[in-house]
Amino acid sequence: MAIKRTTKVLSDMSMSSMTDIVFLLLIFFLVTSTLVNPNALKLLLPKSTNQVSAKASVSVSIKDWGDDVYTYHVNGSEAPSSYEQVEDELVGLLQSEEDPTFSIYSDESVPVKEIVGMMNIAKRNHYKVILATQPE
Repeated sequence: MAIKRTTKVLSDMSMSSMTDIVFLLLIFFLVTSTLVNPNALKLLLPKSTNQVSAKASVSVSIKDWGDDVYTYHVNGSEAPSSYEQVEDELVGLLQSEEDPTFSIYSDESVPVKEIVGMMNIAKRNHYKVILATQPE
């Protein structure tokens, strides 16, 4: 006794629902990818080929004598000043300036720590700083 079916099962699959799902996933990933912010710093690095329009009236030179010995010379003076004396000299020289700006000249071998120390003096006293470089 063989029972035969009168209806056949269709093996076709409708792709319209699959394209809807793919389209929704695409929109979801596009929206979420724009919300992600990378934790990166945006830095403006100085270039040695550009000229600065501001002219510094005072200069601080940092000389490296080796063995972690550094001397500071304000306005090219022959006599070296200690780190503590530099701030007092800068305040005395720049107190009458309308736009107080000083420039830092340092040897290539001077560590960044010493240069940042001069920049901290400028920040405490609201001075502008120009880091002098050699043209390329």
